[in-house]
Amino acid sequence: MTRTSNDAGAVEETYVAALQHDLVAFDDAALVGVVRQPTGWFHGAVDENRPELGPPEDLLEETKQRQEDLKLQGMCDEGAHNAAWEEVDFEARYREHVESSDAAQETLDDLADRVRSGETVVLVCFEAEKKQCHRHALVDLLERRVADGSV
Repeated sequence: MTRTSNDAGAVEETYVAALQHDLVAFDDAALVGVVRQPTGWFHGAVDENRPELGPPEDLLEETKQRQEDLKLQGMCDEGAHNAAWEEVDFEARYREHVESSDAAQETLDDLADRVRSGETVVLVCFEAEKKQCHRHALVDLLERRVADGSV
């Protein structure tokens, strides 16, 4: 899925299963994982992984626990995931994490420079399209960095 592009390059995003099952294809693009703890098979699907752009462990754990609680109450996995995301204020907390992390800021600078120099960067993580995901917020942060150099 293309999120934005400019004369120099593009910022896109997808999920790993879409790559593995040939649901999407990106010609001459850098597949950049943005997960904190990638599996071996995840590494095999991307060109590189930038764990500093993954959500912090405590936020992931809190969200997963709330999702499990909601599933036990009868919600489907997707619904429980999205409801848990909202209840723990995941996106705002993730953005705060990225904005306060020197490592994340350096990585955003690097990726923005690559896009400005003509590279297409595809952000990749685990969550399918119908689930809330940090990569959507990350695309927004990277697009703004590419456009004007700020987050």
